[in-house]
Amino acid sequence: MKKIGVVIVNYNDSINAIKLFEMLNRYECISEVVIVDNNSKEGYVKELRSYQADGLHTIYNSSNMGYAAALNKGAKYLNKKYKKDINIIFANTDIIVHEEETIIKLNNLINDEVKVGMVKVKEDGTFSYGWKLTSSLQDLICNIPLINKLYKSNIYYYKNNYFKNDVNIVDVVYGCFFIVDGQTLFDIGYFDENTFLYFEENILSRKLEKIAKKCAIDVSCYVTHAHNKTIGTNLSRYKKYKIYKKSQFYYEKEYNGANIFEMFFFKLFYYIRLAFLKTTCLIKK
Repeated sequence: MKKIGVVIVNYNDSINAIKLFEMLNRYECISEVVIVDNNSKEGYVKELRSYQADGLHTIYNSSNMGYAAALNKGAKYLNKKYKKDINIIFANTDIIVHEEETIIKLNNLINDEVKVGMVKVKEDGTFSYGWKLTSSLQDLICNIPLINKLYKSNIYYYKNNYFKNDVNIVDVVYGCFFIVDGQTLFDIGYFDENTFLYFEENILSRKLEKIAKKCAIDVSCYVTHAHNKTIGTNLSRYKKYKIYKKSQFYYEKEYNGANIFEMFFFKLFYYIRLAFLKTTCLIKK
């Protein structure tokens, strides 16, 4: 049985990062937890530096490298230490894992066919199950103002009756809490560091496609997520949107085969939405 490691990326949320470590450290199935601090403010870094415990390794980045790059820092450390004979869980700081059985079931998803896995994620009383890989045209439809509200849910998300078994194949796992086979992550070149934040999951699935491997979910258990609490605290809505769209443009062009006309309309709808958000911000001021 492969060992299990965990990577937690921290940015100005060291209290929750430490709470999550202490929660996970109770579980004997986990070999080591890595907290990667993405150049948090001095007070948060001080909290991490003053906290030491067996089973914890902390990496301090000198600059905010972005989410994908920070994930890679932790994954590369674990892969090197355990010679890639490890399955790596990636977790947001604001995750609650209710029981060790959840970790064991998550780990059991990894096999010769499945190399990435997740469990259900509970947010605000509802569950998330991952989503579908869509074409660039489908994504473009979901970027058209007003029209997107009519089609987005049907295009991206699975219907509840899709999940007939405990374990089901999904196209894309939810990136707040998921597991990846360490050797496979090495083979595909880790996460693409050209995105600062967002679309890591879609890119990962596109990379898996190239080697004919899959993602799966176990719906018999779940973790709880505080619904982007950290991101919402540290980034304004306007700034988040700009970062999100930059990552999307990169994904659509480099991984999803968007043509020049589709990219034109992606950017057109982006600027329309950006103007709306900017106006909203000015009104609120």
